[in-house]
Amino acid sequence: MTTDVLNSVPTSEAIQTPKRVWMTAFVFCFFVLLCDGADLGILAFTLTSLKAEFGLTSVQAGALGSWSILGMAIGGLFGGWASDRFGRVRIIVIATAMFAILSACTGFAQSYEHVAILRFFTCLGLGSLYITCNTLMSELVPTKYRTTILATLMTGFTLGSLTITGLSGWIVPEYGWRTLYFITIVPIILAVLMWILVPEPESWKQSRALKLSKVDSTSTKKSVNPYIALFKDKQHGKMLMLWSFSSGFLLFGYFGVSNWLPSYLEAELGIKFKEMAVYMIGTFLTMMFAKVVAGFVADRIGRRTVFAFGTMGTALFIPIVVYMHTAENIGWLMLIFGFLYGIPYAINATYLTESFPTSIRGTAVGGAFNIGRIGAVFAPVAIGYLALNGSIGAGLLLMGAAYFLAGLIPTLFIKDRLYDPQKAE
Repeated sequence: MTTDVLNSVPTSEAIQTPKRVWMTAFVFCFFVLLCDGADLGILAFTLTSLKAEFGLTSVQAGALGSWSILGMAIGGLFGGWASDRFGRVRIIVIATAMFAILSACTGFAQSYEHVAILRFFTCLGLGSLYITCNTLMSELVPTKYRTTILATLMTGFTLGSLTITGLSGWIVPEYGWRTLYFITIVPIILAVLMWILVPEPESWKQSRALKLSKVDSTSTKKSVNPYIALFKDKQHGKMLMLWSFSSGFLLFGYFGVSNWLPSYLEAELGIKFKEMAVYMIGTFLTMMFAKVVAGFVADRIGRRTVFAFGTMGTALFIPIVVYMHTAENIGWLMLIFGFLYGIPYAINATYLTESFPTSIRGTAVGGAFNIGRIGAVFAPVAIGYLALNGSIGAGLLLMGAAYFLAGLIPTLFIKDRLYDPQKAE
């Protein structure tokens, strides 16, 4: 791109993407995140089968979740940087094809080690999708609708969890856990079609061209690690650290609960597998509803207020589920829990992407979110350890404390709408 072309669109103005383009991108990102959510949830619904087949302890079973989160953290860190350098769409396509192939291969695993290794490498691909899909859409969708659209996008992730819940209730008892992994090859079709039909955002292309023009004019200088460069700006470095801590607590709570909640209902509350699946379906449906409502409200009253309500509300409700459940009210408690549990993930993506300029958004958001993921590695193991020495319920209470801290940090220190993702800043 020439200097004349760059100057024709001022970087201080938002670049309006045609509705047809961002709607097409939305459809693909929705289904990619649906598959992401399904594949991420697959471990929770095969954990009991894996424990039985390979003779795993609760700590080993929890470690499978931890290996998954570590893979996602590394994949997310690399994916965020790569999306800044090579393009949002390109990285989504590569990551989707990667996780589809490797997840399907898990169906052939013959040992605990095979499952652990394959889940780790599968999650390298899965890890970059949440951030990259949301970054892509934040740069395509107008500010007026951004949180509503991104929150609706995140219902795809929850619908994936809902889909794998329904499929697990049918496939695992009838055909075994391996069949569930075999069907995860399907998303490779999405990767091929997205490569053909979805363009890169104009704000990214212009920001990338500006960055390359600066590199060309200072070609004698050594290249700088993007994270070191990010920390050289005091404001960006501070924001990265704040979001890293908030994301760490949020993901510690989320992955701990999502990995062990089905087992809690089944093992400690005595709910049969198919009945447990029904409860989880109800929870996921209310999560989807909550995300759309939360996105709509956040576009009107602000991201920070709604994010705080969701995180702290979840934290305060977990003890109610653990200590006040009965056979008669557990279904209603799960519905209320699902509503609160869904809100933070509806707001997190918009709130986070608007905290950094376009030129470093992928790197910064990927860094903050996935540094947080590294802390979350210990959540499934922590619950597994507490289950071995007490109860899964005690572990869930620990997850509640993490949720409270996840909401407290942004509430105190992070303002709304610091940057417009449609500007080539």
